[in-house]
Amino acid sequence: MNNDTDIQLSGPFKATDGSGRAHDIKAIRIFDEGYGAIDVYVDFAAPLDGLHKDKALIAAIVAQLRTVGYKGPLLTQGDPVLQEKKLMVLEAPDEFNTFAAGKGWKDLAEEFGDDE
Repeated sequence: MNNDTDIQLSGPFKATDGSGRAHDIKAIRIFDEGYGAIDVYVDFAAPLDGLHKDKALIAAIVAQLRTVGYKGPLLTQGDPVLQEKKLMVLEAPDEFNTFAAGKGWKDLAEEFGDDE
């Protein structure tokens, strides 16, 4: 989490899942650059126990992102192979790119625009 290639979007907060249980989240972060699609990494203090698809939990995470300026649609569950015991990976919609750029994210695809 203290990697030089990370941009922290949010510090610690609590999020509630669909069954009403509260979970401590340590941080929401992204990598500082990518090719258009952004994976959002949510670091939990305790194991998720299969809650990677919980819509209420994902909505609570998006609500936290809204408190730091995100205005776009909901994020969705990321690739199942990226999920870990204490890590939820969410896929961000294209509208997230503008928000991320405002936080310092760089879209590497822009460097390779069409020359035609």
